[in-house]
Amino acid sequence: MAVISRNVQCRAVIFDMDGVIVNSEPRHKQAYLEVCEQIGYGSSHGFIFEDYVGRPDIDLWTDFLNRHRPKQTLDELLRLKRNLIIDWIRTGNPLFDGITDLLKSLSQKYILGLASGSERPVVNEVLKVQNLGRYFRATVSANETTRGKPDPETFLKAAALLNVPPGDCCVIEDSMPGVAAGLAAGMRVIAITNTHPADDLSRATHVVNTYDEIERLLGCP
Repeated sequence: MAVISRNVQCRAVIFDMDGVIVNSEPRHKQAYLEVCEQIGYGSSHGFIFEDYVGRPDIDLWTDFLNRHRPKQTLDELLRLKRNLIIDWIRTGNPLFDGITDLLKSLSQKYILGLASGSERPVVNEVLKVQNLGRYFRATVSANETTRGKPDPETFLKAAALLNVPPGDCCVIEDSMPGVAAGLAAGMRVIAITNTHPADDLSRATHVVNTYDEIERLLGCP
């Protein structure tokens, strides 16, 4: 596990969304299983959802289409799951406890960005919750990239939009593909154990269990 030995030095902090800002990883799995049930593959979808955590939905549904050849198109499958997630964001309590306070604190010292593998409509719904969008100078979704995590494109695009060199950025992530993407982008990575245990995230620059630890690492009171 990475050792927290000193404050992280950076100009911008780029947040992942699912599993970092919204407690959505279990809900994404549930939505996937609900869609499989709706289209007749409830007990025969044949995929381990956890293998796709941190990757864009298009990866999972593309593999699903290649294996099963259902009558639904890729766009239809994406839409079915997207609608379930948006309904949950609108009616549930999606935010992790403490994330709003963290964003408010960090925004007073750093330029903040968001780099998500979720589709733009989902990102936009999350940004409406408690008016979170006010904290981010730039946001990137799966719709603005061609390669999802662990490819670094999402984080590099966010850095470009923030006008901050990648080496001056710090990433907040919860997944193994996200950690790999942040490191490949040349950024320092703080991984929080919201989704995976610390050992699975050991490649990160730092591994933490709480948002208070992130705040201390980044030198905020």
